[in-house]
Amino acid sequence: MQAEELSYVIVTPYSMRKSRTGGIISRLISRTGLDLIRGRMFAPGSELVRRYATTIVTETDQRHRATQELIRDYVLKNFTGTVNGQRARVMLLVFRGENAIRKTQEAVGHIVHERTSGETIRDTFGDYIADGAGKVTYFEPGVLAAFDADAIERDLKLWAEFSDSDGGIIDDVIDFPEGAMVEKTLVLIKPDNFKFPNSRPGGVIEVFSRSGLYIIGFKVHRMSVAQAEEFYGPVLDVLRDKLGPDKGRGAWEDIIEFMSGGRPSAMSAAERAEAGTEKCIALVYQGIDAVRKIREVLGPTDPSKAPPGSIRKEFGQTIMVNAAHASDSAENAKREMEIVQVRENNLKPLIENFYARS
Repeated sequence: MQAEELSYVIVTPYSMRKSRTGGIISRLISRTGLDLIRGRMFAPGSELVRRYATTIVTETDQRHRATQELIRDYVLKNFTGTVNGQRARVMLLVFRGENAIRKTQEAVGHIVHERTSGETIRDTFGDYIADGAGKVTYFEPGVLAAFDADAIERDLKLWAEFSDSDGGIIDDVIDFPEGAMVEKTLVLIKPDNFKFPNSRPGGVIEVFSRSGLYIIGFKVHRMSVAQAEEFYGPVLDVLRDKLGPDKGRGAWEDIIEFMSGGRPSAMSAAERAEAGTEKCIALVYQGIDAVRKIREVLGPTDPSKAPPGSIRKEFGQTIMVNAAHASDSAENAKREMEIVQVRENNLKPLIENFYARS
């Protein structure tokens, strides 16, 4: 069996501002079949940008070197600074699997393509405009990536080095009007979206973009049974009152198993504390009236009662298998973010461990 590789994609500040993140993630997962294993938001500081930019230009062939110089200049110009009251935000996504580098390259595509068909991410989300003399007048790559194993290792180690100082929950990058009621809220893209590689996780994020809110946190998470018990603790009494003690407990354990992969009654305390087998994505959104806006786009718990165009109408199946969770208050958002540890840096140890044994 071929050894698994890591690959990465950085969603650019322009793609973040234009809410293209969901579409990009859809393409990356569904077209590569790779496992999205980590993600982290960054507001890159000047030192990270400088060091990343210095690694980009490596080619001696002038044609390829010119493209790399274009990317380097793009990074230096766009990965810092403020545009329309927003500091530059980027999302780093890490994938794992066989032939991850080649598969990622095929999905991302070239900077310049003779025939733009929308087949690759850069065909759809990037722009390369040159005048009659061939001088580039506008350039937006959509995403950045490396397609050489050594370069990927170098870049991931660099971003991991800055993952605490420049990454995490970047809640100080958007300028809001003075006195605005700014909230943070939590969204979980649920495990039913990850049963096989498909466009659903990105599709759900794309619909959430209609809220007009800002993604300031992103984490790939496997909820432990203990975390799921705490997260859904308030639901237990509701289900017991509605269904009776035994049936209510059973229905609650069904939810825990769906979210984490294990049933509390069948596991020891030590087993319940281990990372679960089911994957979800935790996102933190920020903005004015964020809780209400997100829940409005999400729709009611029962997909059959959700309005057309809502996430649960589009992607949900049952009251439990309903695509996503969103906090119902700013207070609960804070509580739930603590439970799933959205501030945890799970990127850095992954990179360190992977390359320590490779």
